[in-house]
Amino acid sequence: MPARRILSIWFPRLAAERLLRLGEAEPDVPFAVVRDERQRQVVAALSAAAEAAGVTRGQPLADAMAVYPDLVTRRASLPAEAGFLSALRRWAGRVSPWVAEAPPEGLVADITGCAHLFGGEAALIDRLAEDCAGFGLTMRCAIADTQGAAWALARYAGDGPAPNRSGDAIEQEARATRSKAARRRRETGATLKNGGRIAPPGQTRTALAPLPVAALRIEPEVAEQLARLGLRAIGDLAGQPRAALARRFGPGLVARLDQALGAAPEPVSPAPPPRTFAARLSLPEPIGLETDIMAGLDRLMAQVCARLREAGRGARRLRLEALRSDHATEVVEVGLARPSADPERIRPVFALKIGGIDAGFGIDMLRLEAVQTEPVTPRRPAGHLDAAQRAMRAPAAEEAVADLIGRIGARIGLEAITRRHPADSHIPEKTATVLAAAWSEPHCEAWPRPPAPRPLLLWRPEPVGAPDDPAPPARFRWRGRDLTVAAAEGPERLAPEWWLDDPDWRTGQRDYWRVTCAEGDRLWLYYAHGAAMSPGWFCHGAFA
Repeated sequence: MPARRILSIWFPRLAAERLLRLGEAEPDVPFAVVRDERQRQVVAALSAAAEAAGVTRGQPLADAMAVYPDLVTRRASLPAEAGFLSALRRWAGRVSPWVAEAPPEGLVADITGCAHLFGGEAALIDRLAEDCAGFGLTMRCAIADTQGAAWALARYAGDGPAPNRSGDAIEQEARATRSKAARRRRETGATLKNGGRIAPPGQTRTALAPLPVAALRIEPEVAEQLARLGLRAIGDLAGQPRAALARRFGPGLVARLDQALGAAPEPVSPAPPPRTFAARLSLPEPIGLETDIMAGLDRLMAQVCARLREAGRGARRLRLEALRSDHATEVVEVGLARPSADPERIRPVFALKIGGIDAGFGIDMLRLEAVQTEPVTPRRPAGHLDAAQRAMRAPAAEEAVADLIGRIGARIGLEAITRRHPADSHIPEKTATVLAAAWSEPHCEAWPRPPAPRPLLLWRPEPVGAPDDPAPPARFRWRGRDLTVAAAEGPERLAPEWWLDDPDWRTGQRDYWRVTCAEGDRLWLYYAHGAAMSPGWFCHGAFA
């Protein structure tokens, strides 16, 4: 069995070059991507022009602007960068089927038995470098026996350990000493080629020896502590007693060292391919009638729903694509209030929107895809007879309501259908919260009873013309009408939420009264005692 060979690919300017590909800046203009870190903005990635201008990665934005005032910056977008890295993972699948992401800027692949297909490992690196040059991406890669060694060589090859005191750097030594150090670097067995470094099989320890300890993927604090003790290179650690290292720096350092040297396993775990639930129907002759489209849709739904049931999932959103003879595409998308893999529940929703398809000169192909799915757990009633009967009736009623929501949503949109749930607040206008009906369950428990009756209609507080007196007025003016008080019940005192600044409650605490007028109106009035605003009477709602 051949020895394992691991390829590590690093894109040091991934975030910046992604935006350069989108035309956010010119390639020859210094450009940087910044992110928020510890309440300040730092440079997360930069272009080659910005690096040549003196800007460094990890530098605070204020310092970078002092180095180059005309620096063009954009904010980092982690989701967009993750999506771009995922696309690069699919591209790297050309060299090996065993490719995984190494966020935030890298990929790792197990190329055991694959390099000979490209003419050897050096030719494989040349092929990757050629592709990345065409993509406009900067790439550094390495091949070694272990994932940790390949990762370290890709990012730190050619970088010696950082000096810990003046005069200790190779560049500060005499010319003869520097030439010997260069020879030592060449004798490590790692070959630099096209931005890549290859560690020959069996020479992992030799290739890693001159690299700094930070190449072991350890915390910066641990690397700094090791440097203070004079252990700045991986070769300095390899000969140290493991028990002493574990006691002093924790088991993480020893685990990373063993992974890099091959003493501990670290397999490559590729991301599973996304599972799609789709079916396609190619038609021998173009169709245009609604009945023909529905007949084709029935065949597609049977296939898609069968795959959903096998996976234990249900569709929440489905898309039907109709490819016309003139190469135009008509798209119909529907949503369900409850995930389902039952064609009889999906078909009526599609039937409401199929009429909007413009068949043109005919439709040659139909494609149905469940674009959003969710796990579905089968319901099995159990217990006594009456409990089982209730359990059997409840799902049917819930499914009927969900089907109704789906059909209405096909007309006006699922977002327009809402339901109310009780909320934990003593403020009258905050005692209920509005939720989307398609993405929430109905409130099955009893609605909490308020301490006093609440009006049927509730609106924003409206000023009432009445004397500035906490006692209920005998007469008041509201909405241009003069009303006479026949009876008043109260007061019910409510205080504002002091931890929130609500403009409607800046009048301070309120005394609510249920007022019955001689004219027949039953209103909910309150007297505001005044805080940030003047006191007075207001109308907040009306009873039935």
